[in-house]
Amino acid sequence: MKRGSITTLFLDIGGVLLSNGWGSEQRNKAIAHFKLDGEEMNERHHLTFDTYEEGKLAFKEYLKRVVFYEKRKFSETEFIKFMFNQSVGYPEAINFFKDLKKRYSLKVIAVSNEGRELNAYRIKKFKLNTLFDAFVSSSYVHLRKPDADIFRMAIDISQSAPAQSLYVDDRLMFVEVAEALGLNGMHYTGLDLAKKHLRKFGLTV
Repeated sequence: MKRGSITTLFLDIGGVLLSNGWGSEQRNKAIAHFKLDGEEMNERHHLTFDTYEEGKLAFKEYLKRVVFYEKRKFSETEFIKFMFNQSVGYPEAINFFKDLKKRYSLKVIAVSNEGRELNAYRIKKFKLNTLFDAFVSSSYVHLRKPDADIFRMAIDISQSAPAQSLYVDDRLMFVEVAEALGLNGMHYTGLDLAKKHLRKFGLTV
């Protein structure tokens, strides 16, 4: 691919720029901290979380189904604070993609599976709106990866040619779905390897 031919980056958030918002690692910490029944909580989570991430279930209703279906010794506010505090930023990666955007005048679009409240918190906390031009988040568009329609929507919103776009995600399956739609794909396994891969597209900082 010729230097400068990539005009748009589609980036995942959790696993690339930040830790996952509410993955198994974060839930297990909550289970230990609040002394919850892990098997029961995870079962309830898996039955309902996709609906929350698609923006079809209110955050407090999700918590009611998964945690507060019985009386607890801790408050909803305490649990939410703990939940949100599990998000950790990867500043080196965030700054790298900011520098890349600036150097090549790239459009940068988020394509992520994120619940509305977690997404809003993470955008504000880590100032992600200074990197992204738009957020194609599952809770906003009511579609989740690996549904190909969320990628089609991102392409339409960006008004970018798939052949001149690059999708970056730590989930290989999601990269494969994007590639099937004509996007260039990169399986993200760490920043150092990502930098080497990006050089093939003429993108260096």
